[in-house]
Amino acid sequence: MDLSNLSPARGSVKNRKRVGRGPGSGHGKTSTRGHKGAGARAGGNVPPGFEGGQMPLQRRLPKHGFRNPFRVEYSIVNLSDLEAQFDAGATVDPAALLEKRMVRKGKPVKILARGELKKALTVKAHAFSGKAKDGIAQAGGNAEVVERA
Repeated sequence: MDLSNLSPARGSVKNRKRVGRGPGSGHGKTSTRGHKGAGARAGGNVPPGFEGGQMPLQRRLPKHGFRNPFRVEYSIVNLSDLEAQFDAGATVDPAALLEKRMVRKGKPVKILARGELKKALTVKAHAFSGKAKDGIAQAGGNAEVVERA
């Protein structure tokens, strides 16, 4: 056995279909294109979505929806998360939250009021819900809004 004896497995390689090479080939004359019509012509084909002149599905369906290009999507952090992750007196800012893998890089941070905060924390974030601000203040902490970069 050497490289000169290697060949593909039987039946795995087929010959190319050679059309338009005479009647003996079985693919002569019309070269498997049938008779007349756009499909028989050079450069003739049916564009995607064409339904023979019927109004195509893409144009029959109504336009729908609107995507606001100015929408801001926040990383959400709840008061209960702050209670669990930080010690009393700590300063919580987006960098500290990122370090603890509570938020993703590049997204602004918003603090929401789910759960209860019992520790006094200094919280710096891009946005706060009203109840979250109240909850932080009630625990003796401070809520500061940071500008987005």
